Amino acid sequence: MNSSKLDVYPHNFSEKIGYTEVRHILEGYCASILGQEEMQRLEASCDTIEIARALDESREMMTILSGESVLPSLALVDCSEVLRRIRPQGTYIEEEELLDLLRMLETLHSLQHFFLEEHVSGDRAQETFAYTYPRLSQLLQDTPSFPKVESHLRSLLTEEGKLRDNASRELLRIRQSIRETERGLSGMLQRILSTARQEGWVEPDTQPTLRDGRLVIPMSPMHKRKLRGIIHDESATGKTVFIEPVELVEANNHIRELESEERREVIRILTEVASRLRPNIPHLLGAYALLGHYDFVRAKARWAGDVGGICPRISDQPTLEWWGAKHPLLLRSLRAQGRSIVPLDIRLQAPEARILLISGPNAGGKSVCLKTVGLLQYLVQCGIPVPMADHSSVGIFDRLYIDIGDEQSIEDDLSTYSSHLRNMKHFIKEGGSRSLLLIDEFGGGTEPTIGGAIAQALLHRFNDAGCFGVITTHYQNLKTYAEDHAGLINGAMLYDRHEMRPLFKLSIGRPGSSFAIEIARKIGLPEEVIQEVREEVGSDYIDMDKYLQDVIRDKRYWETKRQSIRQEEKILQEASSKYAEGMSQIATERKRIIQEAKKEAQRIIQEANAEIERTIREIREAEAAKDETRSIRQRLTDYKEELSAEAEAEALAQAKKTQREVERLLARRQRHAERKTKGKETPTLGLRTEAPATSTPATQAHAPLEVGSVVRIEGQKALGTILSISDREASVALGALKTTIPLKRLHGVSPAEAQRHLRKTTPAQAVRSSGIIDQIHQKRLGFRQEIDVRGFRASEAVDAVAYFVDEALQLGVNQVRILHGTGTGALRESIRTYLSGVSGVEHFHDEDVRFGGAGITVVEMA
Repeated sequence: MNSSKLDVYPHNFSEKIGYTEVRHILEGYCASILGQEEMQRLEASCDTIEIARALDESREMMTILSGESVLPSLALVDCSEVLRRIRPQGTYIEEEELLDLLRMLETLHSLQHFFLEEHVSGDRAQETFAYTYPRLSQLLQDTPSFPKVESHLRSLLTEEGKLRDNASRELLRIRQSIRETERGLSGMLQRILSTARQEGWVEPDTQPTLRDGRLVIPMSPMHKRKLRGIIHDESATGKTVFIEPVELVEANNHIRELESEERREVIRILTEVASRLRPNIPHLLGAYALLGHYDFVRAKARWAGDVGGICPRISDQPTLEWWGAKHPLLLRSLRAQGRSIVPLDIRLQAPEARILLISGPNAGGKSVCLKTVGLLQYLVQCGIPVPMADHSSVGIFDRLYIDIGDEQSIEDDLSTYSSHLRNMKHFIKEGGSRSLLLIDEFGGGTEPTIGGAIAQALLHRFNDAGCFGVITTHYQNLKTYAEDHAGLINGAMLYDRHEMRPLFKLSIGRPGSSFAIEIARKIGLPEEVIQEVREEVGSDYIDMDKYLQDVIRDKRYWETKRQSIRQEEKILQEASSKYAEGMSQIATERKRIIQEAKKEAQRIIQEANAEIERTIREIREAEAAKDETRSIRQRLTDYKEELSAEAEAEALAQAKKTQREVERLLARRQRHAERKTKGKETPTLGLRTEAPATSTPATQAHAPLEVGSVVRIEGQKALGTILSISDREASVALGALKTTIPLKRLHGVSPAEAQRHLRKTTPAQAVRSSGIIDQIHQKRLGFRQEIDVRGFRASEAVDAVAYFVDEALQLGVNQVRILHGTGTGALRESIRTYLSGVSGVEHFHDEDVRFGGAGITVVEMA
């Protein structure tokens, strides 16, 4: 940002406010030398557009780092100097440097893909990062890519950064020759070494080694004449010599010649690569600068994440409206000690409050407050995020001037106060409405009366020039002057007078006390000294300072009270809002539940009506066949049991209606059968059944109907037993079922038929049949849908499974599980062979691998 450089004074301004140390820390966040170099060149600007652009880049990078997207690595080696070196014709680039260049091109390609190509997220339509991160994406808009160069380099280089054998035909031939010669050389050397070991010239574990790139054999000097060859070297102790056998000299010389040829061929290839790169050197240098800038922005974003930095709102007008501002170096130091920092709230705005005059005790935080303002303002104008609250606003200044610390100059023969006055001269001459002045211990360093008067006159000039500033002082006349003049405002660093410790908190609006008497008493000065001071200064001055302390104390108390009340009101308001929202949600949910219940009830009734209509239709179509009718009745009974409690009453009423309809259909079918028979035997409809005198004994008159009588229902062949009887109808047990039939449709049977029926069903069983349905329901509730037959013999397992499956079919269970284990698979096959022949089993399969796999068979019932 050099288009409009910020004017700072003095020349070592950045060191005085701590920016140099912050910049050094930021360099440590960079992943490459490229980013570090740009960080070192960073200077503050007063161009609002440039500052906003830099902060926008940092904000976008912070968003990326905090999200799930992973930015490509920016840890690159800077090859800018290498590219400049190969500008002359005939120069070449080394293999390792070429690999670094390839890594840069791959990173550039990855960044272009990351920011410019389309991404898909969930169900949303396709969107590009160019809309999400416009600043960072715009940097790549006009940057050329080099896909052909990247592809060519990737085809030439291995992962280790060496040229591939197939980079050229000549290089392939040379390297093959080297490998063949080395193999022959190795075999020859092993034979010589084996002979030397057998003769005892070398130790058994001796291995060949390299000296000056030639294979040699280490051996003792006493045997060096026994092996013909050239001595290349000896150890430092002289106990080992390294001999190249004469048989290997020629092969080693040939390898050296081939290696020279290889190097010449590699240089030729690299020279061709450099010639292809040469036209693109300016663009490649620009790509390096761009990647360095991304690393630079990423370093700022990472630092912001560690210190809680944000990119504040920028105002073109000079203003300070900061909340929760923190000095980053102090924050870092206190965090290392496990302590917390006291944030700074400060507001300077034209015209009523441009210059803040801070007073208070020594070591109370006045200088830290001043340095915090200077450092954070400078960082913002460098485009660096700063630690403060999100709703803060930062104005832009054209000049930042500071006067702090000991400026005594031996070279210029200036005292501290003289240096201070020289700074004030510059401030008056150059300061204006877009200047921010930072002055520590204003007016100090000389005789108090004169120093205070000069400071007041300077303050008057600064105010008239419209300067902004943060000034610390102990002078009472300056505090009074600030109270009486617009544009100036007092502030105090708070101090706990009871515990005699600073609170490091800035309070704007009232001046602060130096607490000189209290601090002197705490330090332990004799009381007579303090008393003499009171007499010398006068009780009025002491009382005024005490009064000022009381005012500050009361103000802090009421501010705390007001803050507490605001918090309680906020909590109450939030609770009230949550209560109202909760009541609204409850009412909405109640309506929704009622509507769903109504819909469910209507659905159940509709399903019941549909089932009833289907039952009637099937009975009509089946023409009242006994088995089919019983099956339909049973299905209707099962369906009734599945109805929910809410619709049960209506469903039962519909069931009774259906039963009456069924009985009416049966009667109609009986009458139709009677009309067809005409002259055949017709059963009476009274309480007794009589037969003609000519009938056989099996059709003789029967006894009156009563409880326990065996009867046949009109139009049916099955026999039943009367469980109870009333004037017009009777309850009859038909096997496991119980039904209510009108007396006129019941007919007695012959004693022989009754005896045969009673032998099958005892009277006690007939009486108990009234509770069979309820028993079945209870049994279904207690039925365990899983059987374990592991360890059984095959026959035993099949018997157990048969009983288990039969019971499941009787109870209407839809699915059961059979645990048989894996083992040899014989038990599994036996069980499945049985299941394949059971008519009520629809299909069976292995359990999910997460719950047992092939060791469990899941059986689905029809």
